[in-house]
Amino acid sequence: MTRPPLGSTMRLVRPAPNVLGFYDGRVDGVRIRSDEPNWLDDGAYTLGICTYAIVDGSQALVYDTHISLAHARFIRRTLEEMGVTSIRVVLSHWHDDHIAGNEVFQDCEIIANSLTASALERGRAEIEGGNPPIKPLVLPNRIFDNSLSLRVGTIAIELRQVEIHSHDGTVLLMPDAGLLLAGDTLEDSITYVSEPERLEEHLIDLERMSGWGFDRILPNHGSFETIKAGGYDRSFITATEAYVRKLLACRQDPDLAKQDLKTFGADMFSTTAVEYFAPYEPVHRQNVEAVVAAKRR
Repeated sequence: MTRPPLGSTMRLVRPAPNVLGFYDGRVDGVRIRSDEPNWLDDGAYTLGICTYAIVDGSQALVYDTHISLAHARFIRRTLEEMGVTSIRVVLSHWHDDHIAGNEVFQDCEIIANSLTASALERGRAEIEGGNPPIKPLVLPNRIFDNSLSLRVGTIAIELRQVEIHSHDGTVLLMPDAGLLLAGDTLEDSITYVSEPERLEEHLIDLERMSGWGFDRILPNHGSFETIKAGGYDRSFITATEAYVRKLLACRQDPDLAKQDLKTFGADMFSTTAVEYFAPYEPVHRQNVEAVVAAKRR
């Protein structure tokens, strides 16, 4: 495995008007932390990760600060070279690969829902002592509950709180563009189960989200080519719901629980909603084990 400098494989894309995507990962034969298990490689880089900025004139809103300080500096430098003088940040949720670059934006408004703020406070010691560590952990300085309306220049933005993937999700809706920035609520190939005991609640909010008005979806983890081309259509939600329901069925069906991802997700992958990506095999195995164990508790 080669190990290039942090941020050196970043790719800048423009998936929609006024939207920049900062994509890194899914590079064959490359890890950027170590060959040993770690959140940076295994939870983000190997799977591919893209964070976003919405830009209008001198104003920008950054949706997640990426996986390292080097990545965050790349984002900030790119925006400032475009003439941006006012930057705000929105955190999609509390997980490491979305908040690792916060320190680079510590002089900016950093917005999160109250559950994200609380989770970061509770998890500070673990986050700052992780592999790799995020230290110092810079916390959000503007808190909201349920929803928050913002403007970036002339662009209307709606932040909406959801419980999908984690208990503290925040997705970003651009209603005039019909675009949803989904954070980790939707993921291609499959959702990463971090709170298995809450999957039934996640299904409720997936259904709620499917009732909103938008046409295209930009996730944080997904295919570089699909994101670059403008994102996913609404079938992404249907595929995610189908996968979660099938995971729940593993609690009663031991044979289903033994299937590899390629077999388990064959129906999903036969559509155009999501694509089979082999590095998600260990994610699927972890998902199944977590969901079955949650039943036993």
